[in-house]
Amino acid sequence: MTVKMIIDTDPGIDDAMAIFYAAAAPEVELLGLTTVFGNVSTPTATRNALRLLEAAGLDLPVAHGAETPLALPPFTPSAHVHGDEGFGDIPAATPKRQQIDEDATEFLCRMAREHKGKLVVCPIGPLTNIAHAIQRDPEFAKNVARIVIMGGSLHEGGNVTPHAEANIYHDPHAADVVFSSGAQVVMVGLDVTHRILCTKSDFSAIAAQSPELGGMLQQMSVFYLKFYESVDKFDGCSLHDPAAVIACTHPQLFTTLSTPLRVSCEGETSGATLAAPDNKRPPVDVCINVQSSEVKSLFLNRLALLP
Repeated sequence: MTVKMIIDTDPGIDDAMAIFYAAAAPEVELLGLTTVFGNVSTPTATRNALRLLEAAGLDLPVAHGAETPLALPPFTPSAHVHGDEGFGDIPAATPKRQQIDEDATEFLCRMAREHKGKLVVCPIGPLTNIAHAIQRDPEFAKNVARIVIMGGSLHEGGNVTPHAEANIYHDPHAADVVFSSGAQVVMVGLDVTHRILCTKSDFSAIAAQSPELGGMLQQMSVFYLKFYESVDKFDGCSLHDPAAVIACTHPQLFTTLSTPLRVSCEGETSGATLAAPDNKRPPVDVCINVQSSEVKSLFLNRLALLP
């Protein structure tokens, strides 16, 4: 059975990895992309999303989303991680297609109504568009089957501060809206994504099996792996965004803990995702363990199906 999916994205190198995975995976019926700020500005994210779909030969809608957080001032994109244009050293290019007229919030709400109980939304950037959809349509949280988030952590700490993962940090107020919405939410955070690494030799193998799109990912990875080497944390890059997409279709590869969450929205802990067992909030399925070798093999095997 295929999963009807919208990916909310800020491409971004690991976003490109996730989108190409979704394009290759027979379990995914990708219905479109929505864009948000984060790794790059939202206009750049929209351009990059269109470019990725064009490269993958997919004629799907791309809806331009929020350009600033719900309450915080705008952040400077993380060019030191993803490059000035989002794809490492690959220069900017203008795609042939354009974004649709609907904004991301309208598109998400409409698709959730049209595919009620079947749509899985997979946000792999800040959660601003998802929060806007929840606030605009009171039925959105009930209409979606699941919201599978790449972001946060319960035990691992952060990657932009000691407390906060980047996607939550860049709009903690939006994340708090999502976690308190009552939607079926799955959080695929650093507790598991730090356990799944893709190395230089892995990217070489991807390019050998899939010269066109795999070669594009390998070219992007040079910049990305240099960043990981500079922070001297891992022997390779974490499969952050691809892990969230894989969790949408292969939940059995992840162990989850059901707990209510709250998000710190101020001070030095801003962006921290914290268990709130005494809170009256609905529970979130937090991924706390992963069959990392199986997830990585699935990622590599699916990418080998690409041209």
